[in-house]
Amino acid sequence: MARIGATQLSFPSFRGATRLLILANLAAFFVLIILESASRDAYEWLTFHFAFLPQAFLHGWIWQPFTYSFVQVGITGTLFALLSLWFLAGFLENFHSRDWVLGLYATSVLFTAAAGLLIYAGSFVLGYSLPIAPLYGSFGGIFGMLVVIGVLYGDTEFMLFPLPISIKARYIAIVYGLVAVAYFFTSSRMYAFAQLGGALGGYFFIRIAPRRGVSFLLSERWYGMRNTYYRWKRKQAAKKFEVYMKSQGRTVKFDGSGRQISDEDHDDKKRWN
Repeated sequence: MARIGATQLSFPSFRGATRLLILANLAAFFVLIILESASRDAYEWLTFHFAFLPQAFLHGWIWQPFTYSFVQVGITGTLFALLSLWFLAGFLENFHSRDWVLGLYATSVLFTAAAGLLIYAGSFVLGYSLPIAPLYGSFGGIFGMLVVIGVLYGDTEFMLFPLPISIKARYIAIVYGLVAVAYFFTSSRMYAFAQLGGALGGYFFIRIAPRRGVSFLLSERWYGMRNTYYRWKRKQAAKKFEVYMKSQGRTVKFDGSGRQISDEDHDDKKRWN
């Protein structure tokens, strides 16, 4: 795997997936603060419906795993999240495509929601009631990106702003993971467990995702399925045509792919066999 030893002293370029993620989160944040200043009820309704609540998801609110990461609450937390997204996504986009970075972020976000759902279901089965605590924010996607950088580019050193010291990426990921584990023994255990889910999602992504990204994989699967369907249709049409030509007193033959075998081809096969 690639290893980069240079210390990262500045933010990466603002482009591609990095720009898309930051602008989408910024737009959602300003929508929420405008709603909060205009109508507190509308703000609470929107937050409640688009954050991730395991109870609500199990009752049919299936959009929440896809929307909760855009619910940013608080100026300080949002600023930290957006700066982290800029730094981590921009760094990864120097070595991977836009679709690859977006696929990594989406996978980490979905694994975060899955982890929150898992701890809720586990507590329900064990008879331990958890307080209603909706998941929101892009922390799961950020943790997934951080783990990926720690695994793929572990020797890269990053400055710990505002401290004038640097630390390798792999150690940042380890420390962040240990902090999440420590929070698991507090009242914020759902957030801690969900963050670990985001880390697992990032690790899972780099193990299965092709270099060109998930969209390339999906497009390849789609075209493969489409071509298989068309081949099946051609074979069915060939069989029907054979039956029809027999009824007309003529014989035609097709190969296994539904292509007609001419008499010349048939004679050539006999000659070489």
